[in-house]
Amino acid sequence: MREQGPGQRALLTPRAAGLAGVAFALLMAAAMVLVRLGLPEGAGAGTAQGFTDSARRDALRAALALVPFAGIFFLWFIGAIRTHVGEAEDKFLATVLLGSGLVFTATMFVAAAAADAVLVVSHPAGVPPLPASWDFGRHLAYTLMTEYATRMAAVFVSSMSVIGRRLGVLPRRLTTLGFLTALVLLFAASNLRWAELVFPAWSLVLGVHILLASRRARTRPDEA
Repeated sequence: MREQGPGQRALLTPRAAGLAGVAFALLMAAAMVLVRLGLPEGAGAGTAQGFTDSARRDALRAALALVPFAGIFFLWFIGAIRTHVGEAEDKFLATVLLGSGLVFTATMFVAAAAADAVLVVSHPAGVPPLPASWDFGRHLAYTLMTEYATRMAAVFVSSMSVIGRRLGVLPRRLTTLGFLTALVLLFAASNLRWAELVFPAWSLVLGVHILLASRRARTRPDEA
């Protein structure tokens, strides 16, 4: 809390908010990798026989357990980003940033629910799911993750990069990295395997930058 005026106080952003981007990046990357391992694509993936392997089921269960926490940290990450930008943020771009972030979170939750449906229809253990259920659930999960969630992530990254460049709140290298990340998410994520991992990688870099910037900002008044 800090004093604004007589009888008025404003909340300071918690120090832990700066870690939200790092936590989100690590959790989301782990969830994406585990989904890839648990619900494989490509030749032989559509047979559903491989899903009788307990290691794949355990990998998928672990991924589903991580997604809700990744979404929570992502919401904190959005708040940390807006705090880093400050009151000078462009309202149009800030709205696009917030909206795309919320849609990305919702889409990832739905993708996780689709993957959970594949997991549920696989019981009892050791018995493969019906081919139709397997194909539908697996395709739905991957479509949501690689077609829709990645596009929303691209909008989120590009709008943040534009804000950072216009207001000068991000280094030029970081804004360039953001534009490249957005291009990959827009045009390559649906065709190139593992391309969706560039979003948590970018989030990790941005989270570390915001964390270091917030620490420098907090130490300056103490030094003065």
